[in-house]
Amino acid sequence: MTRAFIDGFEPRLVDVGEARIFAEIGGSGPPLLLLHGYPQTHAAWHRVAPVLARHYTVVAADLRGYGDSLGPPGDPLHAAHSKRAVAADQAALMRALGFERFAVIGHDRGARVAHRLCLDHPERVAAFGSITVIPTVDMWARANKDFGLKSWHWFMLAQPFDLPERLLAADPAFFLDWTLRNMVRRFDAVTPEAHAEYLRAFSRESVRHAMIEDYRAAASIDLEHDEHGRATGERVRCPVHVLWERGRFPAERTPIHIWRDATAEGTPVGGGEIDCGHLMMEEAPEAVLAELLPFLRAHWPSPSAAHPSHIP
Repeated sequence: MTRAFIDGFEPRLVDVGEARIFAEIGGSGPPLLLLHGYPQTHAAWHRVAPVLARHYTVVAADLRGYGDSLGPPGDPLHAAHSKRAVAADQAALMRALGFERFAVIGHDRGARVAHRLCLDHPERVAAFGSITVIPTVDMWARANKDFGLKSWHWFMLAQPFDLPERLLAADPAFFLDWTLRNMVRRFDAVTPEAHAEYLRAFSRESVRHAMIEDYRAAASIDLEHDEHGRATGERVRCPVHVLWERGRFPAERTPIHIWRDATAEGTPVGGGEIDCGHLMMEEAPEAVLAELLPFLRAHWPSPSAAHPSHIP
């Protein structure tokens, strides 16, 4: 088991059935699950997790196959890397840690997993924060030239085995560095230590395969699950808070409007835009905390969260 990356946190590797999930745990208070995105690991939370841990028991987990979490290889239907399967891992992780009900904040792919957690395990999730993400079914519905040019990896990584695997294996360090640079406005926001941690994971063939299977699932089985759920009235029933990059969405149709379509009537949905790139927790940690702490305080209160905290 690897060492802890986040200051003051303890590492755990938990068997949840067909996967083993690596997480770092710190703090005390109500449980709060943090889920990272592509092409990162739980280390993406290193600037905000210690502050959240002043008020919550924070569990920063690696998704199935990412980072130091272990899972099965891909399958023809991509079910093993569907958001349903990955969300079940995280629900089992929290239960194994003794937490039946918790809040969850997800970034990028982690927010898609968190969305499925809300739908498949509604009794477990008290509040949901989505960082940079709208529902998968809405992302595909919005796909156009601009989306294809900026988010080309959605299409490339969804190609059949083993074309993407071979392409990424040609020069993993260059591909990761290029990807991270194109996700941020200030590359120095990704610390050398965090970059090295992402590269340590991304250098492994099994991790790259899991990431690719994640995107294959998004273009197939995840979309099927989401379209069926949307058609049959499946909706998020806990409070939602969404953050997005400034200028990415028109004022008349922001992610708040989009998430309201995905939630039950009367469910609180709020949020706002942040002036930074895609890797918000690393580029603008104070702004992220200024949004998340009041949301959590309102819907998943901690006795110690009477006032927002700031990074020292």
